[in-house]
Amino acid sequence: MGKIIFYEDKNFQGRSYECSSECSDLTSYFRRCNSIRVESGNWILYEQPSYRGHQYFLHRGEYPDFQQWMGYNDSIRSCRLSPQVIRYDEHQGSFRIRIYEKEDFRGQMMEFTEDCTNVYERFRYNDIHSAHVHEGFWMFYEEPNYRGRQYYLRPGEYKRYSEWGASSPRIGSFRCLRHSF
Repeated sequence: MGKIIFYEDKNFQGRSYECSSECSDLTSYFRRCNSIRVESGNWILYEQPSYRGHQYFLHRGEYPDFQQWMGYNDSIRSCRLSPQVIRYDEHQGSFRIRIYEKEDFRGQMMEFTEDCTNVYERFRYNDIHSAHVHEGFWMFYEEPNYRGRQYYLRPGEYKRYSEWGASSPRIGSFRCLRHSF
């Protein structure tokens, strides 16, 4: 079970809304979101209703303004809990992703089971056009070193970058989401 509190103003001020489950449209609960308190769980926040737009991954903690969660503005319109993932070191293979240089799983392919701080250094391409998440949950970042826009990937096939919510194939880094509860 998770619990997150959204506040319209910075520093946990103004109108607030408490949420404990996924919500595809938060527009009726608040006009803007300038601070957040995550009391439990890990959350994926979306800039638009129906889990669209820029995405942000937040874990337990306090975020007194939208820059603290790397937000581009004060718009949060939908949210969902990230699955509780536990990784045990003796259980190999709990994270596995294949990335491709072209759409529909074509071109050069590389498989990863761990984080990648710089896609170009490891893959020799600046763009990822398709991906297949075999195991685990992953977060793509637009820039190296886990910076820039974020894209949350669940297990499944992504035949083109628009299927994970990106407007371009540029991915600079990615990491598997490891959480212990």
